[in-house]
Amino acid sequence: MDSHSGNGRSNGVVDKGEELENGISVADGVHDHTGGHGRGSFIKKVVWHGGSVYDAWLNAVSAQVGQVILSMPTSYAQMGFKLGLFFHFFYVIIGVYTCYLLARLYVEYRARKEKEGVDFKRHVIQYHELLGALVGPWAMRISLFFNVVTVGAVSVVQIIACASNAYYLNPNLSKRSWALIFGGLSLSVDLLPTIHNFRVFSFLGALTTTYTSWYMLTAAISRGQSPGVKHSAPINVESFFTGTTNILFGAGGHAVTIEIMHAMWKPVRYKYVYLACTIYVLFITVPHSYALYWSFGDELLLKNNALGILPNSYARDTALVFMIIHQIVAFALYIMPLNFIWEKFWGVHQSHYVKRVLVRLPLGCVLWLLALMFPFFGPLNSLIGSLFMTFSVFIIPSIVYTITFWTPTARENAAEQPGKVRKAIGWWGMVTLNFTVIVLIAVLGVGFGSYASFSNIIRQVENFGIFQACYQCKL
Repeated sequence: MDSHSGNGRSNGVVDKGEELENGISVADGVHDHTGGHGRGSFIKKVVWHGGSVYDAWLNAVSAQVGQVILSMPTSYAQMGFKLGLFFHFFYVIIGVYTCYLLARLYVEYRARKEKEGVDFKRHVIQYHELLGALVGPWAMRISLFFNVVTVGAVSVVQIIACASNAYYLNPNLSKRSWALIFGGLSLSVDLLPTIHNFRVFSFLGALTTTYTSWYMLTAAISRGQSPGVKHSAPINVESFFTGTTNILFGAGGHAVTIEIMHAMWKPVRYKYVYLACTIYVLFITVPHSYALYWSFGDELLLKNNALGILPNSYARDTALVFMIIHQIVAFALYIMPLNFIWEKFWGVHQSHYVKRVLVRLPLGCVLWLLALMFPFFGPLNSLIGSLFMTFSVFIIPSIVYTITFWTPTARENAAEQPGKVRKAIGWWGMVTLNFTVIVLIAVLGVGFGSYASFSNIIRQVENFGIFQACYQCKL
């Protein structure tokens, strides 16, 4: 699998019919984007070519939070108020830090390759490629495995979530029937060439989750507390760590960081983009989770989709429709890295658009089948978070960053020199932070989290079986 294509330095000029993300300049961090978005029509420029920091923010928000906002209230019911808030902020802070590490690794890799005269005009840089180039083939193989499973599983969950929401709109069809419908519809996202073309879709993604979150908050407050409501969490270790790993899952949206950065005209700015994204995401994940647990208490333990516990109304139906829209957008974002990997495997990554689309279709069909087999909405989030996201977006970046900049020479020649904060922390401070992240995530996420998530999944399979027609339905 090639790590780049073509020769000659990227010059910032966009040829007709081609999209070019700018290179990384060792001197100033980036080349300016020149020549607009190409010579196409005004509509095409406005709608289709999205490489600004605003586009990156929309992409990051859409990837960071989606269907997980529907299962987060249940996580609070599993953890309790205080521990729920603590782990929510704890994992978000770690997520911001490790995303920063990934962003620096991307800039370093891109700068080194462009010094060698490599041109990425028709090649999308990916997570496993840059880790392999920076520290060795072993890192490429390990990161490829974990990231493929992570983004693949998250894509599967989006289909399951679409079916769950559609069922609450129209229970005349089972969730499995809805999964069949939306699994088929999701194949249409293969028509999108790259994340560079997500401007309108990511705008819809951010809009829909914002509405849904604030609708749930308003509904919980206006409803008040149920008579005799109980807040028993944490009940046991298994339930508690199932909740924490779902929060961990929600903090792991930077599994598509590299692809989002590559779609930017000025990728060195992504670390600020992601920080802004995270602050915004906290505003649309914490309030409604806390309020719904306050209102419904232990009732949330019976529903992994918070919209399923709220009364029927036009506002709720709007939220359900909006979340279906968002989940299609999220599916498109998360399947895109898999599409690129699959194209490279078959040697068509730089081929004609139609050939690339045709090669992508079987991959979408496999994810469709998996969504039908394992329709366990909330439990799957926890399993993905504990077993795969822990490595792909937390542990591996911490290890690779430490190895990449271990020597004084590597730090002196780094493409991006330390700012005030990183200078204050110092190199050994960074090493200490990385080691702390590795240990904490390994113990809390991989250790306790995997135990709780596996136990929960096994129980769901025993109770409902695979290819379940209507998981958690009133039949």
